[in-house]
Amino acid sequence: MDIGGRLRAVREARKLSQRELAQRAGLTGGAISQIEQNRSSPSVASLKSLLDAIDIPLSEFFAEIEEDGAPKYFYAADEFTELSPQDLGLGETAKVSLRQLGNAARHSLQVLYETYPPGADTGAEMLRHEAEEAGVVIKGIVEVTVADQTRVLNPGDGYMFDSRLPHRFRNIGSQDCVIVSACTPPTF
Repeated sequence: MDIGGRLRAVREARKLSQRELAQRAGLTGGAISQIEQNRSSPSVASLKSLLDAIDIPLSEFFAEIEEDGAPKYFYAADEFTELSPQDLGLGETAKVSLRQLGNAARHSLQVLYETYPPGADTGAEMLRHEAEEAGVVIKGIVEVTVADQTRVLNPGDGYMFDSRLPHRFRNIGSQDCVIVSACTPPTF
């Protein structure tokens, strides 16, 4: 995926200059230019800040458009949409896989099948977005930080919080961690 081209297209569709977007996102105009020319890769948190400034969720930014027509109720595993910014050249950490069920832009609930390999981390820069999220650990362990609280969750443990609070996920174990999560409204 051409991240820079997609960002430019979305920015231009919203009739924003690079300077306006930079001011809204707390970045420099030069940084926006570098990203749009694919000369620089933003961190997940920086990309999220950019998209928040444009008012488009990460899921919509990476979503492939579902065909109009009959409603779709069932999805095979290979029909999930991969939202992993690392697979697209963003981020330096071990690859976190965020597989979205359906097109979240068409629903009021976003469901993710998340996989965190050992050492995977959503990043030192905490995430924030306008939603509530919850999840259950299916396999492995994960350290979750929400605001000033940190907890290690094991299989069967879960979490639920206001996503406007700064948060981070980190696999501190020796095997993949799998989480099934939901976010409403779909803003990640």
